[in-house]
Amino acid sequence: MALIEAEGVRKVYRMDGVTVEALKGVTFSINEGEFVAIMGPSGSGKSTLMHILGCLDVPTSGRYLLGGVDVGSLSRDGLAGIRNSKIGFVFQGFNLLQRMSALENVELPMLYGGVPSRERAEKALAALKTVGLEERKGHRPNQLSGGQQQRVAIARALVNDPPLILADEPTGNLDTKTSVEVMELLVSLNEEHGKTIVLVTHEPDIASFSKRIIRVLDGSISSDEVVIKHDGIA
Repeated sequence: MALIEAEGVRKVYRMDGVTVEALKGVTFSINEGEFVAIMGPSGSGKSTLMHILGCLDVPTSGRYLLGGVDVGSLSRDGLAGIRNSKIGFVFQGFNLLQRMSALENVELPMLYGGVPSRERAEKALAALKTVGLEERKGHRPNQLSGGQQQRVAIARALVNDPPLILADEPTGNLDTKTSVEVMELLVSLNEEHGKTIVLVTHEPDIASFSKRIIRVLDGSISSDEVVIKHDGIA
């Protein structure tokens, strides 16, 4: 069953009197339980596409459906609601609050849903356990390695149990060994927990952990292929 359906999605920006067509009518779907990498050079449109998939922006024309819901028809509050319930975000820069512990950072998405504090703590601890960091629950980000910080960020993305994880260059600030560990965690979340994962990366070695690669060039999809074999990072 399709979780993501993009139908003729166009995105046009107008800046200083200049019209830029960032996406030129892209059409594709991603089924529940897939692990898909989106690749493309700088300026290809992949970041714009990621923003639309993450309900951070809406198409200029065409349709984007997430779980059957037409995102373009939603209000600002509706977009915020679907982001919080359906999508977990993982970013290159971790985006953790430095003054908060790992547990408190993981609790953050539940604050917006009004989840009681005891339930927040229980769910956050369970999410940290999933990523192997429950013993670091009281540590602040500056007391954690880069890889541990990204694991906390992944736990935060998981805590509301969303069907979709969007990972935007999640290994961009990590060394090779730590990158492998983070990607193996994402593979585990996909294969053992059934999460649909969409990964944006410019690194072929990172994309090779996925099961399908969509390449974007000049605002269009240039290829869409199944990954026969993923070798990881050499």
